[in-house]
Amino acid sequence: MRIALGIEYAGNDFFGWQIQPQLRTVQGCVETALSKVANHPVKVFCAGRTDTGVHALEQVIHADVNVERSKNAWILGTNSNLPKDISVLWAKIVDNDFHARFSAQTRHYRYIIFNRPVRPAILYKKVTWEFKPLDIQAMRSASKYLIGTHDFSSYRAITCQANSPIRTILSIKISYLKKKIIIDVLANSFLHHMVRNIAGVLITIGRGEKPIEWANDVLQAKDRKVGGITACPDGLYLVKIDYPKPYIFS
Repeated sequence: MRIALGIEYAGNDFFGWQIQPQLRTVQGCVETALSKVANHPVKVFCAGRTDTGVHALEQVIHADVNVERSKNAWILGTNSNLPKDISVLWAKIVDNDFHARFSAQTRHYRYIIFNRPVRPAILYKKVTWEFKPLDIQAMRSASKYLIGTHDFSSYRAITCQANSPIRTILSIKISYLKKKIIIDVLANSFLHHMVRNIAGVLITIGRGEKPIEWANDVLQAKDRKVGGITACPDGLYLVKIDYPKPYIFS
């Protein structure tokens, strides 16, 4: 039986999603907890691997299990075996054609910048702090260059292992709420560090250190070496994964 689950986690105390020897990872904790509920070893597959320090409001995973359990058993039983910084939000039985990664149509990431002179305490490690005033209108104008299908070589990590740098950004929305600048990016898929590199370029433009057109100059260069800084992971959230019918979970 194949089950899909929605997972929420705070990433600041994890070395990313993927299992690594001797390191605390989200996948490692989830597989351990699910294995206890299933009473056999369970391997999970996720919609998108997140890096060290990156959070998720709704990561989607799937696993094949050899036992039947109620939906509440998968949710509550797994949560009882998880650390407090991970929580299963929902569970659903799916057919064997479903794959958390390959069935996904779009992915939604959010980057939150806390923009004030004084560093945050309550939101420590949950937002990226920028003490210089940022020009949100300039950031919005710059972001428009990135919408559409492009070669995002300049916006991916040098170590990115994706076969192609071509990605389609469907929308970028930048909003402001109580000292927070919120960058919402919707795309078919993302390259390694793509959202953090976009945020780094937009922050630089927001500071007034580069012109609005620089976002396009970086894009057209197709060279990571001409790009801006990689913004820190603290403010990055995987928000939602969209699937075709009948895989609509929330």
